[in-house]
Amino acid sequence: MLKDIPALTVKGSNINRHVNNSRATSVNRASLGLLLSALMLGGLNVSAQAQDSPTQSAQTQDTQVQRVQKASSPDQQAAAQVLDLLNQYSSDADWDKYFALYRKDGIFIGTDASERWGMAEFEHYSRPTKGWRYDLTERHLIQHGDVILFDELLNSPAYGVSRGTGTLIKTDGNWKIAQYHLSFPIPNEIAKSITAEIKAANKQ
Repeated sequence: MLKDIPALTVKGSNINRHVNNSRATSVNRASLGLLLSALMLGGLNVSAQAQDSPTQSAQTQDTQVQRVQKASSPDQQAAAQVLDLLNQYSSDADWDKYFALYRKDGIFIGTDASERWGMAEFEHYSRPTKGWRYDLTERHLIQHGDVILFDELLNSPAYGVSRGTGTLIKTDGNWKIAQYHLSFPIPNEIAKSITAEIKAANKQ
């Protein structure tokens, strides 16, 4: 079982049009009104297309995710800090601080199908190790009262791209991890070959 997104800057442009007064007087008022209406509608349409374009880059989407995180509620910021500390303490193998972030009835689900551990089992596995490192790439938080659901993409020197999902519950005024599930996302194009290897391994 068991990093940065470039800032996005969108620059707009201002169109200044100068109309010669002497020529404007010779233009029919109705025609001029139609022309201005068409220009305004065209500008609105271009703006809408720029915002809703299905070809928006992944970098743009990632940047927006990061902005949402920065503008999140105090509860979500506190929960995000818990998850950040979780990655820090596991990297440092600081197990006392690491397990203090979980509820006593917390569950850890590892990448192997057999790894569904309560805290006692998870501590038994973890404490003899030198820790593990997972660097945050992207995170999403959804709050429902005293419960926060999260999913995050991580980068591990040992395994590459990993995914963590789980639940935090506000416990005695602090956010504690009730469940954490670590997994390895499989690209669709190689999913069948990987799952075939897993099936073969399970038969042995």
